[in-house]
Amino acid sequence: MMFWDDHGMSGWGFGLMTTAMLIFWVLIILGAVMLFRQLGRAPHHGGAGAEHRSPERLLAERFARGEIDTDEYRHRPETLRSGPGPGDG
Repeated sequence: MMFWDDHGMSGWGFGLMTTAMLIFWVLIILGAVMLFRQLGRAPHHGGAGAEHRSPERLLAERFARGEIDTDEYRHRPETLRSGPGPGDG
């Protein structure tokens, strides 16, 4: 004998089952998107993000790469410590 009445499940049962399944898949997809976005973030220069580095450290890195010379490396920290730059006031 076959069960044509789906074991007594009414329209509300199908609606709740459909809603629960949609919520389940939305959560799975959002979780995957968040995971891929987190894994896709590449570390910057040794694992520290650019937003976490101090101006002095950035200056030292530029000096180490040869982007600035010794005079500029010595002059810029003085400028940083002297107060706000142009356009900051």
